[in-house]
Amino acid sequence: MSKKIRNADGVKSSLRAQLEEGRRQTDAIFGIVNQQAFYDRPIAERHRIIFYLGHLEAFDWNMVCGTSFQMRPLHEEFERLFAFGIDPVDGELPQDRPSDWPSVDAVRRYNLQARQAVDHCLEGADFSQSDQPHIKNGLIFSVAIEHRLMHIETLRYMLHWLPLEMKRQPQAPLPDFQPQPASRQARVPRGQAELGILRDDESTFGWDNEYERHVVDVPEFEIDVYKVSNAEFLEFVEAGGYQQRSLWTDDAWKWISSQDIRHPKFWVKRAEGWQYRGMFAEVQLPLSWPVYVSHAEASAYAQWRNKSLPTEAEFHRAAFGVESIEPDAGDRLSVPLKGNFGLQRWEPIPVHSRDQTVSSLGVVGMIGNGWEWTSSLFAPFPGFERFSFYPGYSADFFDNKHFVVKGASPSTPFRLTRPSFRNWYQPHYPYIYAGFRCVER
Repeated sequence: MSKKIRNADGVKSSLRAQLEEGRRQTDAIFGIVNQQAFYDRPIAERHRIIFYLGHLEAFDWNMVCGTSFQMRPLHEEFERLFAFGIDPVDGELPQDRPSDWPSVDAVRRYNLQARQAVDHCLEGADFSQSDQPHIKNGLIFSVAIEHRLMHIETLRYMLHWLPLEMKRQPQAPLPDFQPQPASRQARVPRGQAELGILRDDESTFGWDNEYERHVVDVPEFEIDVYKVSNAEFLEFVEAGGYQQRSLWTDDAWKWISSQDIRHPKFWVKRAEGWQYRGMFAEVQLPLSWPVYVSHAEASAYAQWRNKSLPTEAEFHRAAFGVESIEPDAGDRLSVPLKGNFGLQRWEPIPVHSRDQTVSSLGVVGMIGNGWEWTSSLFAPFPGFERFSFYPGYSADFFDNKHFVVKGASPSTPFRLTRPSFRNWYQPHYPYIYAGFRCVER
């Protein structure tokens, strides 16, 4: 057997294992949903849960079997109905009804057929075909795997907003409550940040928005050592931050005024005081946990502190700068070995917990425990090229209406914690596991 064939078999075996594990994880998440809740819409801007049940397999079939292997449709209606999610802007919300969707049983039957078809394509794929670049080296299968992994987090934060009685609670670690730490800042010296990955690096999968690697000069700045905690944000709430017009942009002020927003979405005001709405229970607000808020709220808080949100390049300097250890190494640090990510927990841990990474510059927990908002609009890197087989993946969101978030949350699979990975959301989206920290320049 030639070395090339052995290598192809090894890649195939790895892809098969990753795909099976991703399916196991998404099946487990759907397993916490009570049967009658599949037609609920926990987040007004998103599809009903039933869509996501069909979307993962329809996406895999469309990308792998349809686009790459030109197979005839299994179920043309489902492959169109479940093709793409939604991210409505300008306040437009979906108007579909539960009766517009097929039965759960019908979707599950389709899912089984789609998985079998995708597996058949993987087994028969010839990864040496240079005339099919999205099949070569298994690229299209990596796309399917990472798409599924991203939806693990989407499903987790979406089901977070499903009524508690509509979920079956799995065994989970008890929340970790610790005293709030004293806030402090770390100085980040002037230097360079390397963003993105090299296009000819076939050893690393990346989405189109992660290319091309380039260097950004970053002036000196100071950054919060810890994510902003619930305790710190409570000071902002109690000081009337949501009522101070000068702290908010015009769009943000219109948003909080029209929606009567006066505190973070994850907080609940009860007679006995502030509570935190967790995935499976309400608990007394954990003051040492990171606050999860929208970009608009994070920006207003930073303005209140006379500070700013970091840029994407500043995040990289603080998280991956390693000059003090290895001169001229830039920010090529590998994925961290510990932190609150990788589906280990359902909830955050204290911002100063020892079970987190500490960068060489002394900044704690930049990878895990909550994504971090940046001030950078989601935009292409120099040399950006669309995926030919998925041209709208990134480009549809280069609209000056989405901001980059970096890092990871407790619900981010390990594979998506690579330094080059970029996530993005609209500024008035409060449902996600995203916190922030401030900088002074």
